[in-house]
Amino acid sequence: MEADVSEVASFSIARQHIVDADKSIVGYELFNRTQGEREHTLASDVSLVLNVMAQSGTKLVNAQADLFLNVTHESLTGSHWDFLVPQRTIIEVPPVAQHDPATIEESRLKLMTLRKRGFRLAFSHTVVAPVYKSWQGIADFVKVDVRAIDPAKLKPLVDAIQNRTGAIAVAEKVESAAQFEICRDMGFHFFQGYWFSRPEVVKSQVVSPSQASAAHLFSKLRSEADVDEVELAIKKDAALGFNLLRLINSAGLGLRTKITSIRQAVMLLGNERLQRWAAMLMTAGVDGKPTLAGNMAVVRAKMMELLGAKTLSPEELEEAFLIGLFSLLDRMLGCTLAEAVSMLGLDGAITEALLKGTGKYMDLLAMAIACEMEDATVFAEAAQRLGLSYRDINVAQMEAIIWADAVYQ
Repeated sequence: MEADVSEVASFSIARQHIVDADKSIVGYELFNRTQGEREHTLASDVSLVLNVMAQSGTKLVNAQADLFLNVTHESLTGSHWDFLVPQRTIIEVPPVAQHDPATIEESRLKLMTLRKRGFRLAFSHTVVAPVYKSWQGIADFVKVDVRAIDPAKLKPLVDAIQNRTGAIAVAEKVESAAQFEICRDMGFHFFQGYWFSRPEVVKSQVVSPSQASAAHLFSKLRSEADVDEVELAIKKDAALGFNLLRLINSAGLGLRTKITSIRQAVMLLGNERLQRWAAMLMTAGVDGKPTLAGNMAVVRAKMMELLGAKTLSPEELEEAFLIGLFSLLDRMLGCTLAEAVSMLGLDGAITEALLKGTGKYMDLLAMAIACEMEDATVFAEAAQRLGLSYRDINVAQMEAIIWADAVYQ
């Protein structure tokens, strides 16, 4: 099924290796390729962080290498930092415009806060200048574009980095074996450039919940609503449910077991973290309306839950709901269903139903789909397999539609 272009966004992240003197990979610098030639903004930085988080556990991220993320001074504060592992994240901070002392001091306070949380900081070689003295003691890495510096001045610069900051000196734009050897002999510890690797582009399909549903969730959390109400708010937007389970099952959060329940995810993240997540989603939303595929998925999910109420346990009802909720992920994300489900890190009955079309939930899903069609034969066959009357099915469908629409009123 083709994706509605209004529902799908393609996000590209490029990564480039950073190696040590033995050419072993120690980290990756990530670039937001979606921006093209445009400058970084707070919004683009948040988008990059969210996508790094979502792709934890894929080839973009692994547990042994650090991540170097470029940011703006505006994005040094914000909820987005709550969703990365500080011990594995290096924040690359650009010089201050016109090297203004007041702005340098203002940024220093923000940087200190991040460093206390466990993040490490990387600066350009300008940090050795006297005006940046207050930054020098908090520098963990200093990056030098070796093509932009007079070769005769490189060794004195490396010495200044060591004497004034004690930070690891990183040589950027290394493009030959001879250049690597020269930089290594000068005292650089880490290296980056085309001679080691060209940036690899990793594309990700991103689906954003509507601003209305994110705002509704945020409001519930701010009013300290109970778990039932929060769970309900999330279940009424397929994109919210998808993003939450993708987040909770990402490698970045370090959980040892897969979470297959929205309720479990809500309880594990807690009110404060969920508030920050909802606030970020509100700013990232495209408009205030649910997508067509998202609304259809919510109706399917609720209908499966209602139809299975008499025969399934509470745990099975949760699985039935999620199968309906995620049954249109291929359309929402513009990729195959297998690719979409792999992002969630789920297994068991949910994956079996979505990818193999088998299992105990398939008659419920077939019934929900049949209700969207104008084929009386398909409808009748699905109803017969479930042993349900047409009245029961029609009532469940109407209740599901009303339930799904209620959050947008």
